[in-house]
Amino acid sequence: MSTLKQQRIGHAALLGSNVMWGIMAPISKFVLAGGIISATALTDIRLFGGTLLFWIASLFFKREKVDGKDYIKLFGAGFFSTALNQVLFVKGVSLTSPVDASICTSTLPIWTMLMAAAFLKEPITGKKAGGVLLGLSGALILVLFGAHAASGSSNIWGDVLCLASQMSYGVYLVFFQDVIKKYSPVTLMKWKYTFGSLMLLPFSFRELPSTDWASLPSMQWAGLGYVLIFGTFLAYLIVPLGQKHLRPTVVAMYNYLQPVTATVIALLWGLDSFSIVKVLAVVLIFTGVLMVNSSKAKESAPSTPIQTSQQSPEIR
Repeated sequence: MSTLKQQRIGHAALLGSNVMWGIMAPISKFVLAGGIISATALTDIRLFGGTLLFWIASLFFKREKVDGKDYIKLFGAGFFSTALNQVLFVKGVSLTSPVDASICTSTLPIWTMLMAAAFLKEPITGKKAGGVLLGLSGALILVLFGAHAASGSSNIWGDVLCLASQMSYGVYLVFFQDVIKKYSPVTLMKWKYTFGSLMLLPFSFRELPSTDWASLPSMQWAGLGYVLIFGTFLAYLIVPLGQKHLRPTVVAMYNYLQPVTATVIALLWGLDSFSIVKVLAVVLIFTGVLMVNSSKAKESAPSTPIQTSQQSPEIR
């Protein structure tokens, strides 16, 4: 398969996964707002349900052997991208507004670019830095000026948790490129979710049995189904295709599509109206994505640091 075709597949995968995540944010808030399912229980459902679905999916693909030394790396990847990331984000969403959560997700490219520059020696060109800042500006305009007044109340601790979740995922994108590129999406996800579930189990094993499932309304059941099937299984199944073929900073840039998706949902549900502010925001976001993607940074630059990172104390 040609490099250009691989990149196109990667872009399509990132587009689909981030749209699904953008839809998931308000749906998760709706499910949590009912007061029956706690943030911990929702995280349990995503991790345990996701683990089951990824193992079932693996039965339909050729079995892929995992090198013994890579289990430690997959454990670390599961911690930063699955367990810690999802616990922090779901808890943050339960405390703050979807608008604030969207602002926080928009910071992922900043953390990723800085860590990639510091540890992978990925050059920060003027064009790349300008694209990241341009995209962030568009996302901030969208969520600050295009948000509906009834979107929810903000909370500083919820914002901090959402920001921390993005830093955690940025660590995964930068430091675990070797296993991301080495294994298929199904193999990568089933082991990440398995390890993530095992990490969470000692702290949350009482949550699911103590939840009053019989009192859960049908609409919240539907929302829960979306979170598990689309926001977790399908989104995380296809996102490694983008991580495998594109640079970490480009992968992170697609996070800007999540607030765009949230705005589209608000328009379709009659919760908001289209305006010149939203047009400006969308133009800034997509221009930023294009600028980062077309940056003249050398593709070979990350190769040496990735090899070096295999000897890093965190993932050795």
